[in-house]
Amino acid sequence: MMESFMETIRAAFVIARRDFTAIIFSKSFFFFLLGPLFPLIIGLAAGGLGKQVNQDIDRSVIGIALPEDQAEKLVDARASLVKSLGENAIPELLLLPDVSPDDPDMVQYLDSAEKPLTAIISNSLEQPRLSGAERDVKRWKGRTALLAETALSGSSPVAVHTDFVAATGSSKKRTQLATAQGGQVILILLTMILAGMVLSNLVEEKTNKIIEVLAAAIPMDAIFLGKLFAMLGMALVGITVWSSLGFVGVTAISSGIPNLPPPAVGWPIFCVLLVLYFSMAYLLLGSLFLGIGAMATTVREVQTLSMPVTMGQLLVFFLAAYSVTKLGEPVEWFAVLFPFSSPFAMIARAAQMDNIWQHGLALIWQAMFTLIIIRFSVMLFKKNVMKSGQSARKKPLWRRVTGA
Repeated sequence: MMESFMETIRAAFVIARRDFTAIIFSKSFFFFLLGPLFPLIIGLAAGGLGKQVNQDIDRSVIGIALPEDQAEKLVDARASLVKSLGENAIPELLLLPDVSPDDPDMVQYLDSAEKPLTAIISNSLEQPRLSGAERDVKRWKGRTALLAETALSGSSPVAVHTDFVAATGSSKKRTQLATAQGGQVILILLTMILAGMVLSNLVEEKTNKIIEVLAAAIPMDAIFLGKLFAMLGMALVGITVWSSLGFVGVTAISSGIPNLPPPAVGWPIFCVLLVLYFSMAYLLLGSLFLGIGAMATTVREVQTLSMPVTMGQLLVFFLAAYSVTKLGEPVEWFAVLFPFSSPFAMIARAAQMDNIWQHGLALIWQAMFTLIIIRFSVMLFKKNVMKSGQSARKKPLWRRVTGA
């Protein structure tokens, strides 16, 4: 009895050693170890990114059209208040030395300064006049009075006179940024929800040997492209149904379509670009999933490898979301040129820039990389599936990818 028990223990040890060695020396185990880090990194990045983007959007710049001595006092008062109230509590001040304090028309200077201005303080410190959009003036009227009182050493309360204008470039820019963020969020949610179906479809056909039957009659490039566009068509049908139901629901609840901030290119073109950039984001991620399906032979490997790709796609989205307020800066250009973040960065550009030609170039750029990834996926599939037997499939993942 004892001898039988020891034989069982030895056999169990052999199986445990075999499985343990196979798992820890495979590349998929490395991704498995990294897996729990991605939600933590993404959570921290999302919190910091959201705070930074909101600060960039709400950052206000108020012009000063006052006599030179009074303007200097106001700047010193701001520096003093920032120490106690914080940087975001007091708007940034920009001196306007060429603007007369008595000029009755301050509207012309709101968008012609070196920075888009939220409002302009003019007249005098004793009787300041705040000119700008009604929303901005009401928001900063109290802080303007506090600045003036601090500059005058708090000798007496200051009454701020207001001068409302219809709209300013700064307020328009903020609404366009909100539209840009909304477009990016829609793209990432739809892409993350729908792109994974490409992978499940390929793995199912590999398991049932259907893909090998198709490959005997049709070139693999055509099979992969056909699968991608078939799944894209399915996704667009789903989006059409969801959008129609959402439109009916919103119309019924709010008795009409809400007045949303218009993008720079206009709503019709923006909606068309939203569909096109979703299609490109879907094709890029779907082609990458096809490559994963070509490397993986089991459901466990598929799940292990697809998670880092999904988390990586979120990091790419965070890059595009961070750059939404950095229009024309190097980080924004990187997000535009990097294929996987390009659809998200370009939809943000559509909300903020009215030139159309750049979107044609971006779509061609993204389509080129989609074809390159598909071609690479086909090569992996031919190496790992079409030329492999049962023994080859038992090789570790890193050997199947490298051909070792």
